[in-house]
Amino acid sequence: MMPAEITARLRGVFVPCLAIAAIALAVTATASQQQGTKREALLARAGSLEISTPYVPPPGDPLEHHTAGFAKIMCSAVFITGLDPAFAAENVGFFTSPPAERAKVRLPEIDHAGKAVRIALPNGVTRTALYLGSQGCVTLPMGQTAPNFTTIAVKSRLPDPSTQPWPMGDVLPEVPLPAELDAGKLQQAVEAAFEPAGGLTAAFVVTWKGRLIAERYGEGITARTSLESWSMGKSLIATLMGILIHQGVYSLSQPAPIPEWQSNGDPRAGIRIADLLQMSSGLRSRAPQDPDYDASGPYPDHVYLYTGGVDAFHYAATRPVQWPAGKVGRYRNIDPVLISYLIRLAVERRGEEYLSFPQRALFDRIGIRTMVLETDPYGNFLTQGYDLASARDWARLGNLYLQDGAWNGERILPEGYARFVSTVAPAWNADGRPVYGAFFWLNTDATFPVPEQAYYMAGAGGQTTLIIPSHNLVVVRMGHFKGSSVGTRSFKRALALLMESVPANCRPGLC
Repeated sequence: MMPAEITARLRGVFVPCLAIAAIALAVTATASQQQGTKREALLARAGSLEISTPYVPPPGDPLEHHTAGFAKIMCSAVFITGLDPAFAAENVGFFTSPPAERAKVRLPEIDHAGKAVRIALPNGVTRTALYLGSQGCVTLPMGQTAPNFTTIAVKSRLPDPSTQPWPMGDVLPEVPLPAELDAGKLQQAVEAAFEPAGGLTAAFVVTWKGRLIAERYGEGITARTSLESWSMGKSLIATLMGILIHQGVYSLSQPAPIPEWQSNGDPRAGIRIADLLQMSSGLRSRAPQDPDYDASGPYPDHVYLYTGGVDAFHYAATRPVQWPAGKVGRYRNIDPVLISYLIRLAVERRGEEYLSFPQRALFDRIGIRTMVLETDPYGNFLTQGYDLASARDWARLGNLYLQDGAWNGERILPEGYARFVSTVAPAWNADGRPVYGAFFWLNTDATFPVPEQAYYMAGAGGQTTLIIPSHNLVVVRMGHFKGSSVGTRSFKRALALLMESVPANCRPGLC
């Protein structure tokens, strides 16, 4: 073949390829422009509603805060999950201590006898996290060797899970899968969740109509291993508040009775419990998910609530207003921390023990035994993200919502509460971001390849409990933080296969 003929033939290949590439670039540019326009509109709307109040950043040195987070993460990983310290330092819990910040301090000192982790900074300061048993690990304020509250042993009243059938226990029926399920596709979905190995998937659990139909665990992980769960704990906070609402203690529409807001004329006094649950309190703080967040700015309050070693409830309650309540939606830890505050106030007001409340009010009622809820140094639950549990236990919580808040014939949450948490929050809708309900995320933007009516608990590092009512499914994926990007892509492939293996319980468009 002559050079001219080769050139002509190659031109016939390259020209269409170049055209396709040009189209792809144009589409990408258009999408980017649209994103920029939406962001500008979002910020402009917030600016038009903003109330002029000062922002006071969290006190202290950012590296000291990051290191406090690192110590706590290592403490939980070693003494609760049972991970090797070197593996944990490399792969776990980047949210409160990114790898770049870890590289600035000394290697963690693991005190197995004293159940503590200490990390020294270049300036000589040492940050310490202490394992407290039922209260997990706590970051100690600098200079302290013990927390500022009395720890207690929280014990489940349930029998050994190996003696009870699922879902109250861990005994699974030895019966074949129902004929309407595609067992081959289901197995492919499980395998896809763990491929490639770089996704560091730790657990994958699937339930259908409440029955556990598939599960697999990573190396060293079992069905009862408590894993870092992060912001899936926000959905747990919503659940505990739902229990109190069902008991008549609170209502969604009432102004939140935060003690710090009760002076005459306090502009925060009108913030409703629903506003807090829907991440639209309007309180001023900084969080990494803010659309105008600048990482070079002050240390964010959102993370300081984990690492500050302060009374988190009081800190959150003393933030000023930024917008009128219920008008602007922002994903900030201030709001779930304040709901946790209300839970403590209600429990102690009626003379009950606070630290054991989740176990007796919820966990023992639905078979949860591995959940560890960690606190600040003052004994306040930091369940906006400092929580660990097995994938099976998160599946149990997901099934409570799939069953509209009822369990074994007993109503635990108010009727319709599942619909409330899975309905777009008005402020988020007004912002043009209809992706958030009430401490649950919504699949309205097709984040996952499942019906848009699905909703989910989500935690940093790829932790997900996905509730798919149209298919009677609850799917849990948990993994080690470093593999989150790869692991999330694996999870999406697994979900696509799962949709092919399980029939819908309603016609398309009516689910």
